[in-house]
Amino acid sequence: MNAVVVGIDPRKPSVPALLWAADEAARRGLGLRLVAAVPPLGGRHGAGDAFNQHRTLRERAESALASTEDFVRELHADLSPVTELVDGAPVAVLGERAAHAALVVVGARRPSRPAEVLREDAVALPLTARADCPVVVVREPEHTQVYPRTIVVGVNGPRSGQAAVAFAVHEALLRRARLRAVWVRPRPAPGSADEDLAECRRLLAGRAAGWAEHHPGLDVVAEVVGGQPVQQLALVSQSALALIVERGGAAGAWGGSTVRGLLHHAGCPVITVPAPEH
Repeated sequence: MNAVVVGIDPRKPSVPALLWAADEAARRGLGLRLVAAVPPLGGRHGAGDAFNQHRTLRERAESALASTEDFVRELHADLSPVTELVDGAPVAVLGERAAHAALVVVGARRPSRPAEVLREDAVALPLTARADCPVVVVREPEHTQVYPRTIVVGVNGPRSGQAAVAFAVHEALLRRARLRAVWVRPRPAPGSADEDLAECRRLLAGRAAGWAEHHPGLDVVAEVVGGQPVQQLALVSQSALALIVERGGAAGAWGGSTVRGLLHHAGCPVITVPAPEH
């Protein structure tokens, strides 16, 4: 299934996530699959109450799929979305679909109360950590009115993040956008700051020149900044179409705490790309 998969929340579908997924499917010439997963209800509920609540949630899911399908067809007449209603935990269901998808897209609202954080991230965080394909978490919209239109890729070293960079290059070319590569370095000890920063900039500039050479027409800027990765990448995301980072166990990939921080604080959609196993 070489498609863009979007998770539909039966309670309140995310319109920004649906818009992003539909536009991306149209750009890539891929199919669009709308998936609503209805989790089993148990625990404190009696058998009768659990059955009724599950049936109600399935009915909501059916309604949400129908309305989102109509919405997509109005946006893109050439798209023929496929809908899928599944009984199961959303993370598990979407994780299975990710094994054969080009992308998985989910929404995430900014919680109004601290207690809502876990509920809102019940799907986004674990799916981002486990999925076999890139995962797009749309908590904030793209900044399409900012010029030049920019895709940001966060790199964690001059030769790290190759999967994320490849994805970012493709996105920038698809959108005719500038690619901005940002390497966030811990602030060096006094006295060595200038030399260290200059060397890092030289290394990253050389790599960026290679990307531009292999992709004529690609506008690339590279910068090295000192500070904390979540803070600095969240700052540059405020004017970006998307922020792309590589996550996983490979050397140079971003760790779970950094990815989690970016999902909470970035000012645009965040795309996490799994690092290759080898």
